[in-house]
Amino acid sequence: MNRRRSPLAPSRAASAGRAVLIAVALILAIGPVLYGVLLSLRPYSAVVQNPLDVIPSWEELDFSGFTTAMLDEADGGFGLGRFVLNSLLIALGTVVLSVVVSILGAYAAARLRYRGRGAVNAIILGVYLFPGIVLSVPLFVLLARAGLTGSLLGLYFVYVATTVPVAIYMMRNYFLALPESIEEAAIIDGASLPRMLRSVVLPIALPGVVATAIYVFMIAWNEYFYALLFLVQDRTLWTAPLGISQLTDFNVPVTVLLAGSIAVTLPVVVLFFLAQRYLVDGLTSGAEK
Repeated sequence: MNRRRSPLAPSRAASAGRAVLIAVALILAIGPVLYGVLLSLRPYSAVVQNPLDVIPSWEELDFSGFTTAMLDEADGGFGLGRFVLNSLLIALGTVVLSVVVSILGAYAAARLRYRGRGAVNAIILGVYLFPGIVLSVPLFVLLARAGLTGSLLGLYFVYVATTVPVAIYMMRNYFLALPESIEEAAIIDGASLPRMLRSVVLPIALPGVVATAIYVFMIAWNEYFYALLFLVQDRTLWTAPLGISQLTDFNVPVTVLLAGSIAVTLPVVVLFFLAQRYLVDGLTSGAEK
């Protein structure tokens, strides 16, 4: 029995064209990354002789690029492992403090009624839109007065100050998307504001909070300008972006540069896989608003 084709179903030509378009998009998106990964697994001499031979044989597999990039200078490496550890320390600390502060600030901006509320929200958005170069001098002067220049603690405070406005702006939209009737029911049942926020609002807004936390982590992890400004004099305190920049020197083998870049990217990829469900839900709930 022949099944009738739906008039809304795409034609075979359209289906074939869509498949070709998806394949081209995948090649353009994944191709350069996959090429870099395969090159990083080959000896440098083999890459120089034949850079287009992308598939390494079992005898040719070489992980020395990763060890050279990650080991300390005393062990013959470029110290990227220590720089990655510094970045992890600062990025995770920034996420914790920024998210806690932003939850309170975003809920106040979304729900509480007070005089000047619109002006406060506009100031938050304005600070978020300020370019980093404008804020660099005031931040440097403040940290110099506090004696925190050239320290991870000073850079940590800079990252918190620069990520809180964007985190508040993002989470405010998530809180606005929540139905107020749930909060009103919790208040009628006798819940205080802190308890209602902790037990009712946050579980519902968890995807939005996680999506914001990932975005803050990405900002702190990839930030280069402030790290260069505050840490350039002490190499032991460098973060991963500063460490990668040193590998761009012509004297560094390209396999080491590729291996270092892949090693720095892995924590972000793992984080995305672990929080993928929350990230999609959080972005969707923000879009609904």
